[in-house]
Amino acid sequence: MKRPIFLLSLISLLFGFLSFSARSSPVLITDQRVLSVPIVEKKEPLIDLREKGGLALGPSPEIPNNTDYTFVRKSVAEKLLQAQKKLPHGLQFKLYEGYRSLSLQKKIFDTFFAKIQKEHPSWNYKQQFLATTHLVSPVINLDGSHNVPPHSTGATIDIYLVDEKGKPVPMGIHPKDWMKDLDDSLSLPHSKKISPQERHYRTIMDRALSSVGFVNLDTEYWHWSFGDRYWAFKKKKDHALYGTVPKKSNSLENPGEKDSPCY
Repeated sequence: MKRPIFLLSLISLLFGFLSFSARSSPVLITDQRVLSVPIVEKKEPLIDLREKGGLALGPSPEIPNNTDYTFVRKSVAEKLLQAQKKLPHGLQFKLYEGYRSLSLQKKIFDTFFAKIQKEHPSWNYKQQFLATTHLVSPVINLDGSHNVPPHSTGATIDIYLVDEKGKPVPMGIHPKDWMKDLDDSLSLPHSKKISPQERHYRTIMDRALSSVGFVNLDTEYWHWSFGDRYWAFKKKKDHALYGTVPKKSNSLENPGEKDSPCY
């Protein structure tokens, strides 16, 4: 009888090791498996959450007077409202950022890349680049090809929880402080550095958003998407639904038009 028990214990340890290994090796935004997912653009309109209503919106993120961050794809807006209904009484979502232009994306990547270079001067370029991609997507990939950053698709949201008074609940690190987390140890969804209370609130958010089809980025607890390449890879879909959203330009064709995301 001892041998079967031993085998069961061995199998249990093996599964535990595999589970730990999977969790300790997060899938990055720049993973080649993600980048190779084809995009079949659905051409779904963007919705301005300021006009939609029903969701709390944070202040302008990353730069002053950001007029783009409240835009998301129509399906993303609908699913976010569905997920909010699944939250316990007294809690609600607050948007940190939705759509992000390619120009702002590049600025953010370059800024964080410079921080990584300063923090790790002995690393080679590839190591510094990959470390940067743990928390921010590049506009140009390591091999020189053009990337489709998740936020540029309008299919990605950075989100957190607030109480009924609008005060952020403890979740380990606020999205606005992400650049301070140079080793991304606090940003990880399953961070070992957070308290039981902080883990509790992350679990609540995870369950609500996952239940309506969102996928969480492996390196940021606040980053969720529906329809982009990362979502397609995680959900084992044949293709992604959304690519980069172009922006209107202040050209002669659009005199006086605001520089806002559109199709």
